[in-house]
Amino acid sequence: MRLWFSRRRKGDWMQTFSGVCYWPADPRVEDVRIVDISHALANLCRYTGHVRIYYSVAEHSIHVSYIVPPEHALTGLLHDATEAYTNDINRPLKKSLPDYRQIEARNWKVVAEKFSLPAKMPAAVHAADHAMLRTEQVALMPYCDLAPHWREHAIPGFIIHCWTPAEAEAKFMQRFYELTSGLGSRAQPSDYASSDGFQAMRAWLAGAKPV
Repeated sequence: MRLWFSRRRKGDWMQTFSGVCYWPADPRVEDVRIVDISHALANLCRYTGHVRIYYSVAEHSIHVSYIVPPEHALTGLLHDATEAYTNDINRPLKKSLPDYRQIEARNWKVVAEKFSLPAKMPAAVHAADHAMLRTEQVALMPYCDLAPHWREHAIPGFIIHCWTPAEAEAKFMQRFYELTSGLGSRAQPSDYASSDGFQAMRAWLAGAKPV
């Protein structure tokens, strides 16, 4: 049954983890909650589930937040926040769904406003996201004859943990509070990658040119 006030909004609504009635096609800032984002992303598996072991969008987002320049860390953490409301649609399918991209853009607009993020995704975040894509594919998926270059673009020395949903959700929230309460400097990169590997990753990304 539709809620009486749903007539004022476009499309239909979904219920979030915290109980919010959220309209993906007509999102509003007041309906965005970090607890919903962290919980949903922790329970979303990357690559439409085609990985050797469960790997969440939340863990991916945490990694991205560490390999971007510090000023983009929060944007890196939340760059996939819209997927909490629109799901994680694989890249090949997205290209065939122009309406999805429009809806995704609307949701990013309210997420960005909610957390004071840039309306346009910074190039550094796109680069980090792409670097993680190739690194994850090499670590979590079998070799593909159509993409032999994946390994060449993977970040050296990177550790993929494959946290459980509960672990990923807790670490995502921890990272969020570190970045929004002025405690970002207390975060330890060694918690997410080996010391040598982390330094190699940052150096590699600085000169990376994603294709």
